[in-house]
Formats: sequence, C-alpha cells, structure tokens
Amino acid sequence: MRLSAVAARQYGAVVDLFADSWAALLTAVAETPDEDFGAPSGCAGWLVRDLVCHLVIDAQDVLITLATPVDAEPTVDAVTYWNLVAPPTGDDPLDALIPRLAAAYGDPALLKFHLDDVGSAAGRAAALADPVVRVGTRDEVLTVADYLSAYVLEWTLHHLDLVAHRPSAAGPSERALAAARSALERIAGVTFPASLPDRDVLLVGTGRRGPTDAEVAALGGIAERLPFVVG
Repeated sequence: MRLSAVAARQYGAVVDLFADSWAALLTAVAETPDEDFGAPSGCAGWLVRDLVCHLVIDAQDVLITLATPVDAEPTVDAVTYWNLVAPPTGDDPLDALIPRLAAAYGDPALLKFHLDDVGSAAGRAAALADPVVRVGTRDEVLTVADYLSAYVLEWTLHHLDLVAHRPSAAGPSERALAAARSALERIAGVTFPASLPDRDVLLVGTGRRGPTDAEVAALGGIAERLPFVVG
C-alpha cells in the first residue's frame, strides 16, 4: 500500500519520536553508574537493575512484534492498545520473575551490554518496518505505526523511572514528555490542567508520586480518580 504524502510525514514523525525516545533511554541506561543499579527506581518495588532488565524484555517484545505480521483487521490503535489497570501488587508471575532475572546478571555491565545489543536491534527494526503492516501482540492486531506510537509512552515513563532518584541525570525530551502526556490523557479520558508541567502530569497521573496540595487543588475532580496505571 502506497502512503500519501501527508501519511508519510505523519509516520516519519512517529518513527522519529519512537527512535529519539528509545535512543535517549538507552543512553541514560548506559550512563547510569554501576553502583546505582542496586538503588530504587521510580517503578514501585523495582531497583534500577530490575527496570533495566524489564527494558531488555520490552526490546525483545518490539523485535518479536515487528516480525509477526498478521492478515487481519486492527483491533486496537496507539491509544486503545493500553488499558487502565490496578496498581501492581507484585503477584504477577512476570513481575516476580524480573528481580530474580536481573540479579542473575550480577555485573551491571552485562545487563547494560544486553540492553544495548537487543535495544539497538529493536531500534533498527522499527526504522525499517513498513508503517501500514499489521502486526500481532497481546492477542491484538494493530498497524506498525500505531504500535511504535504506543511505545513512546512506555519509553518516556520508564525514562522517568530510571532517573527518579538522580536529579542531575538527563530525563526524557520535552517532545517525548508532551507526547506521553497527550497519550495518557486520551487513555484516561481526561484533560490535565495546562498549569501542570508534562513531567509532573506523568508522575502524578500514573501514581509515581503523590500530588501536592496545590496539585490536588489544580486537578479538581481528577485527583479523586488517581492513579491512572497503564498496562
């Protein structure tokens, strides 16, 4: 199927944002000091090494999905790919596996190397993928363009998790933060106050930190519905 000029530009923007947000996250992991791998991340219950191990699995999922074309109509798009779920309890088998798998690496350098190796391949696969091809994952079907767009939210939230306790470390780009905020608003069906910065909306909106009194006042009725946990 041949893309129109408008569609080609839109897809180019999606690929660029996916690539930029993923590259920034890979760089942030590579620059994380080894001693910080045993420190808490912004993802409740996970150390930094657990989060990085999760990113290895995410990268594998991207590779698997992009190599799984499906001849069926899409069942979800970039927004409906995600669901609002209950906060994690640690009872999910995969969530429980991650810390054990991460600990098995031992040396943080091995975990960094594995993520860079698989992550770089995932980035290349995304750049080469046909945007209109339909792929299957999580028992759903969606276009490559929608799949890559959906993952910008994943990369941005986990980038925030990675640097949660390292204020001097580089976080997600303003462009990625804005795109992730927009995605969260569409998933949750709310519009956060314009007075709240994108970063704070993502942290408070997904329950990564509690809102301040001023933020509760600004959020109004939305505050009673927090957190919006995406899964």
